[in-house]
Amino acid sequence: MIRITKIFTFETAHVLYNYDGKCKNMHGHSYKLFVTVKGKPINNLDDPKNGMVVDFGDIKKIVNSEIIDVWDHAVLVNGYSPHQELGQDLEGKGHKVIFCNYQPTCENMLYDIAEKIQNKLPKEVQLAYLKLHETENSYGEWFAEENKENFS
Repeated sequence: MIRITKIFTFETAHVLYNYDGKCKNMHGHSYKLFVTVKGKPINNLDDPKNGMVVDFGDIKKIVNSEIIDVWDHAVLVNGYSPHQELGQDLEGKGHKVIFCNYQPTCENMLYDIAEKIQNKLPKEVQLAYLKLHETENSYGEWFAEENKENFS
C-alpha cells in the first residue's frame, strides 16, 4: 500500500454562531489542505497510469471541483443558525456564501471535505488522511482509520 499527498491552498471566511472567543466575528483564513490517498500502484504496461496509485492531476481535479472552486473566496455560514440571515443578506449583496449544515469550524470542515473527496475517488483508491491548516500553526487532522463508520 502506498500513500501519496497533494497540497492545496484557498482563502475562505467563516462566521461561528455563539462562539465566545475573539473569533466570534466574521473572519477569514488562508487555508492549506493536505490530501493523502492510498492504494496499490497500477502494474500494467498498457495502462497510461502504470506505476501510479492515482494521477496527481486526478486528485487535483477532484479537490478543485469539490472544495477549492466552491469554497475559495466564499463565506461559510451555519445555515441552521440565526447567521443564516446574515448569509442571505451577504448573498443578496453579491457575496459568495456557502450555507453549511454544521458550525463551520476547521474540525467540521474536515468531515465535509472527507465525504466530498471520498465520494469522487476511484474505487481502488482510498482517502487516508486530511490535514487542514487554518493558520500556520493551527490545524486539524482527519484519519480514515478513525472514521471507518463513515467510509465502509
